[in-house]
Amino acid sequence: MDSDYFVGVAQQALWVVALATVPVLIPALVVGIILGMVQAATSIQEQTLTFVPKLIVIGICLALFGGSMLVLIADFTRDMFARIPELMQ
Repeated sequence: MDSDYFVGVAQQALWVVALATVPVLIPALVVGIILGMVQAATSIQEQTLTFVPKLIVIGICLALFGGSMLVLIADFTRDMFARIPELMQ
């Protein structure tokens, strides 16, 4: 086994992690920016004002995209287990 194989696996793992987290991180980022602008405009510095809406948005995103995220991670894991016999040779 050469190091290119392991670098490829690491790149694939990072890509899977990025694809699995984007459906949750982007909406949370957008909500955080919008609420930050509202807080700056109104001078309200309440911590729960940003926490609760982000928590709700993350819950909704996980309900909508959680299945596809799980399938993506499961496919990657299945592929890694299928490659184990190649590593033993």
